[in-house]
Amino acid sequence: MFIVFWVLTRTAEPCSGVAGLERPTNKMAPSVSTTINKVLTVVPATEVATERAMSEENSTTMDNSVPFPPPSVQSAPLDEGSVSNTARINRRLWWALPILTIAWIGLVAVIAASLTPLKLWELAPGSAEQVSNRLSFDKTTLSKVMRYPAKTPVLFVTAFGSKLSALDAFAAALDNDVDVQTYKERYGTSTPSEQKRLGYQSMTTAKQIAEYVAYSRLGLDASFVYGDIIVEELVCINNPGPLTGCKQLQLGDTITSLDGEPTPTLLELSPLMAGRAPGDIVTLTIKPADATDSSSAEVTKRIQLIADPDTPTRAIIGFIPADTRTVQLPFEVGIDTDQIGGPSAGLAFTLALLDELTPGDLMGGVKVAATGTIEEDESVGAIGALAQKAVAVKAAGAKVFLVPKGQSEEELADARRAVGSSVRIEPVANLTEALAILESLGGSGISNATIEL
Repeated sequence: MFIVFWVLTRTAEPCSGVAGLERPTNKMAPSVSTTINKVLTVVPATEVATERAMSEENSTTMDNSVPFPPPSVQSAPLDEGSVSNTARINRRLWWALPILTIAWIGLVAVIAASLTPLKLWELAPGSAEQVSNRLSFDKTTLSKVMRYPAKTPVLFVTAFGSKLSALDAFAAALDNDVDVQTYKERYGTSTPSEQKRLGYQSMTTAKQIAEYVAYSRLGLDASFVYGDIIVEELVCINNPGPLTGCKQLQLGDTITSLDGEPTPTLLELSPLMAGRAPGDIVTLTIKPADATDSSSAEVTKRIQLIADPDTPTRAIIGFIPADTRTVQLPFEVGIDTDQIGGPSAGLAFTLALLDELTPGDLMGGVKVAATGTIEEDESVGAIGALAQKAVAVKAAGAKVFLVPKGQSEEELADARRAVGSSVRIEPVANLTEALAILESLGGSGISNATIEL
């Protein structure tokens, strides 16, 4: 009995080895072993207690032990299909790497191009908008005249001219409706800030002239007041001499006298230039653009006259004056032009005012756009970016586009090519011709003395 018990207990001893020296079995194994021992043998109570204590000690030891990693499992061998698929994936990844590299390089190049500024500007189609939406009649005006809201509002047209990045320049070069301009083409001899200031000034003048022409056409009392002679643009012929206006004058200078004779406005300067010849030397008194209002800031300069590029026998000082005229009106109609500059909306403003101040439908139910400057004598002057404006007119759905007759044949051809047969382009020399075309479209027309104050 004792021998049997000794053999059985020795057989179970490896299950209770010291932790870390032998790989332990599952911690439930001692319990199983103990159960088997209890079934196979009958032992005294003291021995059973000793056996239970050893089992509990073994269980505690195993719980607190750090187990060995599980035995490695050998993977099953890959079949031919698995090998083939793996190889195919590897080949795809090999080709994907250079493609991804090229894509990243391209992305970086695009970002860099979009952020790289160039000294290039675009001349692109802008918008064609209703003038009537920008007109405002205050209470004072409405107490004097009746407003007739436009049934078919006339459109005025703009063009865009923003600075280009390298990417923009590339895209613009591929767009037939966009012209890319250099700094000289864009600004000439002026600076961007000067150009912007002059653009706003010319827009203000265009609105005033439009009011003058419209009111005069309606028999209302309106008059012009001429302002200072301010240099807006320099006329520089090839290899200008050191005494020419191109070299001696600055943008924004004010001409106050010629050879000692006061010249407060162009009305006084024009007669003094009569009889002068190219090459003559005159003395100009000038208030510089950056001077204060004090008369002491004036300077005297000797200027050599040059030949007019259009009329070689005519002598000019060598500058184009800013339009500083103001208009005295019986009432004021507000025209909100926001940040739009330039004088090219003069004709459109004039037609819109005539339409708002007279009954009927001046456009005859036809969607009409108009561009061109308007002058005191009702003449319509040429403008820039005609082809780009024609594209904007087409996009707005207008059917007729009134343009200045003074545009070159090439400009008119480009505009017609841009719109095709969808827009009828009608050149006009003055307001009378514009009104005649509108009447032929079914417009109501106007007559003098329509309004009585």
